Amino acid sequence: MTDTLERGREAVQRHAWAEAVEALSAVDRDSDGGLEPEDLERLGTASWWTGHPDESNEALERAFSAFSDAGRRADAARMAAALAYQAFRGLAGPVGGGWMARAERMLADEPEGVEHARLAVFRVVAALDSGRLEESVELAATAMEMARRHDAADALYLAMSFGGVAKVFLGDWQAGLADIDEAAAAASSGQLDLRVASDIYCITIGACRNVGELGRAAQWADEGERWMRRQGSGGYPGICRVHRAELKMLRGQWSEAEQEARQACDELERFRLLEAVGFAHYQIGEVRLRMGDLEAAAEAFDRAYEFGHDAQPGLALLQLARGEVADAARSLGRALAATKPEGGARDRATRARLLPAQVEISLAVGDLTAARSAVEELEAIAVDFERPLFQAGALTARGELLLGQDMPAEASPVLGQSWRLWQTTDLPYESARARLRFAEALAAEGDAAMARRDLLAARSTFERLGATLDLRRVDALLGEGGSAGTTPARPTARATRTFMFTDIVTSTDLVGVIGDEAWAEVLHWHDRELRAAIAEHRGDEVDHTGDGFFVAFERAADGIECAVDILRRLARHRREHGFAPGVRIGLHASEATRRGRNFAGKGVHVAARVGAAATKDEILVTGDVIRDAGPIRFLLSDPRSVTLKGVREPVEIRSIDWR
Repeated sequence: MTDTLERGREAVQRHAWAEAVEALSAVDRDSDGGLEPEDLERLGTASWWTGHPDESNEALERAFSAFSDAGRRADAARMAAALAYQAFRGLAGPVGGGWMARAERMLADEPEGVEHARLAVFRVVAALDSGRLEESVELAATAMEMARRHDAADALYLAMSFGGVAKVFLGDWQAGLADIDEAAAAASSGQLDLRVASDIYCITIGACRNVGELGRAAQWADEGERWMRRQGSGGYPGICRVHRAELKMLRGQWSEAEQEARQACDELERFRLLEAVGFAHYQIGEVRLRMGDLEAAAEAFDRAYEFGHDAQPGLALLQLARGEVADAARSLGRALAATKPEGGARDRATRARLLPAQVEISLAVGDLTAARSAVEELEAIAVDFERPLFQAGALTARGELLLGQDMPAEASPVLGQSWRLWQTTDLPYESARARLRFAEALAAEGDAAMARRDLLAARSTFERLGATLDLRRVDALLGEGGSAGTTPARPTARATRTFMFTDIVTSTDLVGVIGDEAWAEVLHWHDRELRAAIAEHRGDEVDHTGDGFFVAFERAADGIECAVDILRRLARHRREHGFAPGVRIGLHASEATRRGRNFAGKGVHVAARVGAAATKDEILVTGDVIRDAGPIRFLLSDPRSVTLKGVREPVEIRSIDWR
């Protein structure tokens, strides 16, 4: 038993969390009296990192009681603070407040030490969340001083990070960003607790994004991803993955952005980091809205709202796209009313995200006064923040207002400047949208030839991104015979991909055996595992219906590797836990018609039928996949021809030996 205990402790040191849980749980179960409180704390930590928050809380609660009974009040306070933290992250505010009160009570008569410094950081967070920025800076300085006295590096750099955020929102850019960068560098050094370091990364990325420091945010996101991969931290990628999803969306990598956001939803719910789940669903909605998939965008925004996110400005823009102009004005108005124009930098950064939509909606209802007010506020924010992100937004809004006032000659130079600034900031969708408005201004001035060139340039970007609604608008302008000139719409884009369809075999029978609730849990686990494999092998999730996935790969070899990885994941889970659903997979490589994110055509139909022809735990691929993949490291069955429903010619297929 001693060897097992040591193996569990050593596994915690290596961040081999599953191994640690297995060993420590065995000792706890089989030894008289169970684990000592220090080992219960280790078990609680390992349980959390393996995605079992309930088991983590149980172990930490037992550790709290054991430390308290032994008179070790500082250690008991540490457990209470950990339980408070996990409750707050799970949106269980009263529970978190109760544990915080217990932690403070435990430390009330204790000499000042490390745990006092850690509790001081909670006070910084409380002030920051309440918008008391000056107080946050003062409390952060106090916490940092206390942490230095007691050599508490975790508390020191976490307080420095939160204090830096408060300074940035107060307008002290240089000092605030310097503090944030220093804290993030400390996280990278490996000298901090894993969870503290992860929090610092998330604080850093979020703060940089909020104030328009997109380059800085991207650099720290990349560094955080590398660091977390090295540390084996399975939960926090969910939070940072949301930030990465937004950055990828802004850079025009929409498929990758949606994949990141969907995986983040799974991870965040599994680790019960619920305060970020709404943001993750919102990012899915943003991507789908840009693609023109209004139904999927609405569904994602509804999910975001369920988790406490206001889903703005995406929801208002969705309503505007549906023609629900009055509803759009009301919903965005409520979001703007929750912030103050004269508020601090935090409120103003939030309003900078909302005001461009306010301009667009106000112009749609003909309220030039409201549009002008929003433009002027955006311009003031751009002056104060001095960041290209805000400056480009203000220029675009001013140009749109001038167009709305029927002043195209004044609008065109402003919009010309704005789309170029968006372009240099590497935000292709925003640049193309501003360029479209620039073309409209040129056409209104009578310069049809130049307007046509800019419309075609904007169209090329929209086509590459898959922005279907914007494409229709450009094609209407190009083909309407007005001042922009008559140009027939281009043919729909064609693309060659390897298409994969997956499906759970006999899912209806399984539901009848295990029941709806258990089946929902199985599906959730199945979706999470498949999405992880799809992301790892660079797949593009086109659609997810019920218990199956439709995925596109640019490389046939990636599709094969992904299919094998999926079945191996399921087989491993079956061996270790006794059950995993049987899945069949089919792949076919072909040219298809691309409509935004979706694909259509004979090739897609063939891929779906190949998937349906597979049996449980089988991968079927067509000869086209084999030819495109090049050398394959798996054994293949002999080729055979099959007749597929709805396909005239026989199709050559082979089975992959993935075991």
